Amino acid sequence: MFSATVATVSLLLALSPLAAADFSTYRGLTLGISVAAAAKVAGTVPGEAIVVHKRPALLQEMHWRPGSTSNDSVQDALLSFYNGELTRIVITYDRYRVEGMTTKDMVDGISKIYGAATVTGTAIPFHSIYGETAAVLARWQEGDSAWNLVRTGDGASYALVGFSVKRDALSFAAEIEATRLETEEAPQREAARQKQRDSDESTAMDKARATNKPAFKP
Repeated sequence: MFSATVATVSLLLALSPLAAADFSTYRGLTLGISVAAAAKVAGTVPGEAIVVHKRPALLQEMHWRPGSTSNDSVQDALLSFYNGELTRIVITYDRYRVEGMTTKDMVDGISKIYGAATVTGTAIPFHSIYGETAAVLARWQEGDSAWNLVRTGDGASYALVGFSVKRDALSFAAEIEATRLETEEAPQREAARQKQRDSDESTAMDKARATNKPAFKP
């Protein structure tokens, strides 16, 4: 009797979405993996990762189209890396594939993978031309891994933002510091560029003079 009960409980746990879910993974990607490992999953090469900032930490981004079929609900994804480790995954859903779906519909669908959601009433960094944050409609979190359902900036679709809580905080702080450094050093960089432009122009004029002076006929 005891063995049968244990077997039944074990089976129920095995079938439970929450028990089966690995909150750090999404379609073969695992938070924390290297740029090279992520590129392999994305079907691209590490060189496709764009360097966003080099100081005070290396911040990179890589675009990914994870849609496995023509009717996949996912439109595209953006992978963000902090010092070479996958920190954030932003999944944007095709507006036409989720058209008419309510927030509850989206939550119910995602909960089949990550279990019951919580409503936080908070906002997370979410860059778009419409703003820099997005209100969290629902969250699924286990340990350091969190998934957040938000509306896209234009409100036409939804996005699922997954990240390592620790790494994302470090990345966000690094981005703020990088922006500060760039603003602070902008006048110096512009002065250096102007100096180079003046030097290039002077060199070009000297070259033209060396060619034209001997051939000049009054």
